[in-house]
Amino acid sequence: MHFESQLEKAKSLVAQLNHWSFQYHVKDDPVVSDATYDEAYHELKALEASDPALVLPDSPTKRVGDVVLSAFEKTTLKVPMLSLDNTFSDDEVVEFMERVAKGLGVDVDDVVFTAEPKLDGLAVNLRYVNGLLVEGSTRGDGVVGENITEQCKTVRSIPLRLRGNDFPAVIEVRGEVFMPVASFAAYNEKARENGLKLLVNPRNGAAGAMRQLDVSKTASRNLDFIAYNIGEVSGGSIGDSHHGILEKLESWGFKRNKDTKMIKGIDQMKAYYADLSERRNSLSMEIDGIVFKVDNLEDQETLGFISRAPRWATARKFPAQEKETPLEAVEFQVGRTGAITPVAKVTPVFVGGVTVSSVTLHNMSEVARLNAKIGDILLVSRAGDVIPKIQSVLEHSEHGIEIVMPSNCPVCGSPVVQEEGMTVHRCTGGALCDAQAIEYIKHYSDRDHMNIDGFGDKLIEALYETGAIKNIADIYDIKPEQISSLPKQGEKSAEKAIAAIEKSKSTTLAVFLSSLGIREVGRSASKILAKHFVKFDAVRNATYEELVALPDFGDVMARNTIEFFKNQTNLAVIDRLIQSGVHWDETVKDVGAQPLAGQIWVVSGTMEKMDRNAVKAMLESHGAKTSGSVSKKTTILVAGPGAGSKLANANELGIKVITEAEMFEMIESF
Repeated sequence: MHFESQLEKAKSLVAQLNHWSFQYHVKDDPVVSDATYDEAYHELKALEASDPALVLPDSPTKRVGDVVLSAFEKTTLKVPMLSLDNTFSDDEVVEFMERVAKGLGVDVDDVVFTAEPKLDGLAVNLRYVNGLLVEGSTRGDGVVGENITEQCKTVRSIPLRLRGNDFPAVIEVRGEVFMPVASFAAYNEKARENGLKLLVNPRNGAAGAMRQLDVSKTASRNLDFIAYNIGEVSGGSIGDSHHGILEKLESWGFKRNKDTKMIKGIDQMKAYYADLSERRNSLSMEIDGIVFKVDNLEDQETLGFISRAPRWATARKFPAQEKETPLEAVEFQVGRTGAITPVAKVTPVFVGGVTVSSVTLHNMSEVARLNAKIGDILLVSRAGDVIPKIQSVLEHSEHGIEIVMPSNCPVCGSPVVQEEGMTVHRCTGGALCDAQAIEYIKHYSDRDHMNIDGFGDKLIEALYETGAIKNIADIYDIKPEQISSLPKQGEKSAEKAIAAIEKSKSTTLAVFLSSLGIREVGRSASKILAKHFVKFDAVRNATYEELVALPDFGDVMARNTIEFFKNQTNLAVIDRLIQSGVHWDETVKDVGAQPLAGQIWVVSGTMEKMDRNAVKAMLESHGAKTSGSVSKKTTILVAGPGAGSKLANANELGIKVITEAEMFEMIESF
């Protein structure tokens, strides 16, 4: 048989098998017997084995998961995958609906919403180019996820090639990979028979499977996928409504949730929630709530976003699941600022899909409110199916032991004090307390502050234990061999950490101030300080009267700031940081002048001189507002390598685009 005729045969078999698979896995309406499918499948395998050139990109043989990866690669999402704000009652959903109506200038009964079950699995982004699946990735932090393309190929309800021919040239499909209840039960039954570890719940089963480097293990979980939205789209149209998007996705071969409905008005919302809540435990997949979205896409754009969540959608979470369990002991944990938190150690209990053995008691006021004693029976819940919480004491033990705050720190032995008018107790050890010192270093290094990539919690703890670092200034004295010699570290991880440490030296005054960890002075307050005083020495020497006069900068923040800069240990550490090369721009002399006032800037791609957080803070210090997306209102896009869709959108809208170097030239000219 000539190659051309073999290729036509392969195409015919692939098309036939994919159609049968679609009918079985997506439509739940098989049109042939398993034996007929298997016969055609084995014929295709034999044909492909005769010539690797006959293996087509959408061949069902690519789903078997015979790939073992060495590591997960990072991938940047072209359009961020945002999270949703949660609501926990009908009243909160009503408030959401009323805010939406007000924002659109219409009556609440006139707004059409799409109501969808909130699947409990792993959110993924599927990228298709000319109809072919080219990449699958996790949500990650919303901007950077992990490449899980090979894992996605094992999920048979994810099309390797889109059906039809009316899809855009490039489209990203978002949805949830989940483990059906039946697959979960079957997997655990087989694991139990073979003496293997059982899966805790379907959600962990799905998320864990998609994180397997051995892709055959992913395939063994029999996962499923339901699409619920899109990301980047280019070279085609998607319509003007969310339900229209779902219909298109279904026509392209994706499974659509049968319980998705269009609703209008508060009564329909309540009825939908009541119905799905009642049927929740009889569904074929686990859900943890309902998502309500404004259906009209133009209305979505009008409403926009707040922080990292859209104003046009909310996730109505189901009530917390509750279980009773004995209180066995209380441990006292020490945080970055010395705050000591009592933590209840309970007999492990399965609540809301996870095993809970520790629950925070927050502070001694909460202990008193509960009137809890060691030995009591507690009612433990998971609010929003996420955070374990002690709801109440169900039964007091006759021999209950009082919970008493220790008079000395459990870590360093320093005296514990309770400041007047405060509920929290604190260790007075300060930098001499190992617990506070470690948490302080973590705070300084994390992505919301100095953003030292590759310098995570485990590495910090290991370096602290060896004595390589004892405070934040020591970070800049670390040698590569001090990292590479640690267990599970190597030369590459050491090089990465050292490069990130060096990069963090270039920052802004606002970021630096927030990184110092002054109590109650977070990122917003640090921006206020930097914007008003411009120079670090001015902040350090500011008086109480100057500080308390600042907008949104109250008495407690002012006092804490003054106390922080009175501490000679703090000043010595800061001097070392500056001597190590940590620096920021202080050239803006006229505090009242805001050369970028009224402008909206977007920063995209990799920045070389400083990380994106620092760049945004610098722009904001000159009066600009920063945004995470390009729109007609955008003034300038600062584009680095990997700017992606933001750069394409800016060019299409005629937005001015400049490089990082051009941005710094502009800033230096002010």
